[in-house]
Amino acid sequence: MSENQLLVLKDAQALVTDLLTNKLSKSIRFHTLQHTQEVAAACEKLSQLHELSDDDKFAVLLAAWFHDTGYTSGEAKDHETASKELANEFLNTQSVSEEIKTKVINCIEATRMPQSPNTTIERIMCDADLFHLSTDGFLEKSRLLRDEIKDFGGKQLSKKDWRNINIRFLEGHKYFTNYGKEKLEPLKELHLAELKLLDKKNVDMKPAKKEKDKNKIEQVAEKAAAEKAKKEKEKQSERGIATVFRIVAQNQNNLSQMADSKANILISVNAIILSIIIAQLSTRLDANPNLLLPLLVLVIVCVSAIVFSILATRPNVTEGTFTEDDIRKKKTNLLFFGNFYKMSLPDYDWAMQEMLADKDYLYSSITKDNFFLGVVLAKKYKMLRYAYNIFMYGLILAILAFIVAMMMPSATEVYTPG
Repeated sequence: MSENQLLVLKDAQALVTDLLTNKLSKSIRFHTLQHTQEVAAACEKLSQLHELSDDDKFAVLLAAWFHDTGYTSGEAKDHETASKELANEFLNTQSVSEEIKTKVINCIEATRMPQSPNTTIERIMCDADLFHLSTDGFLEKSRLLRDEIKDFGGKQLSKKDWRNINIRFLEGHKYFTNYGKEKLEPLKELHLAELKLLDKKNVDMKPAKKEKDKNKIEQVAEKAAAEKAKKEKEKQSERGIATVFRIVAQNQNNLSQMADSKANILISVNAIILSIIIAQLSTRLDANPNLLLPLLVLVIVCVSAIVFSILATRPNVTEGTFTEDDIRKKKTNLLFFGNFYKMSLPDYDWAMQEMLADKDYLYSSITKDNFFLGVVLAKKYKMLRYAYNIFMYGLILAILAFIVAMMMPSATEVYTPG
């Protein structure tokens, strides 16, 4: 971030720290300065993981510091509106663009329950605000929030009712960022499993005192860890498969480019030889008719080599269409342009969505694509081998024919009058 942005962020931190330290009700137990600092730290971490631009990182960090300042108004309800007003009032005193102001306000608004983020930074803000759902301090945070609702909100909730509220909330909650889905979600699910077990046994939200309950919670934790490890193993397996397909495709593409390059070289060399033959040697046939046969041999060799080189690089034309039934039965390989270039964009888009939604169809298409690339590659190299053999052996034959022709007496030498 720029020096000006760092200074603005420092001023915002100082202002929010003063507000939450001196103007926040003592009955606020959860939405304290500590919570705001934790949210800001989570935003910092998620911003780095998502490689945000300086402006986006600046905006989301400002939003993190101001998102709960509305509690200083003395009301929990609609505190987001008060938070936005405080943030806007501060930003108006700073040299901040209207675009940044809008991003900050939108990030704060996105944390309103139920969360509804629309942009990357709004999704980061929402996940950071509920980062604690996937930390070891979840139960303690939950207890502080219950105390806050009781003392600040004036609502009495039994431990069982509060536990049920937490269970319903965790079941309905979802993380929005990739990090949240991959790393935070499994930990949140573990806490949900613990709450359900505690609710089933009708015990407090504190760690179970009885050894039996402890063992069951440990079993739940082990099961969740095993499921997480299984999912991670599946992801690693999928990454391995993708790597194999990618390497095979790259190797075949490199070999295809090498074949095309060799064919182009052969075409160029033989075209030059033909040009020399036509321009130079053909004019000497009158003086030495014996050169006719070697010249014909050399022309045939060059033309044949060029023909096979062209066959090696000549593309095949396919129909370029498919039917809905072909997609349903997984017959069409959509990874090759020749199978869809005559189709409309909506039809192709639908077909691609069908393929991407079906892992077996996708892997089958990649396999077919690699197979047919290999078939085409084999044909290229077969034709190229013919071309090189014709050029090599034909050139030797032509040179031998030239030597023989040069050694034979010409017609003028045989019939010279004496």
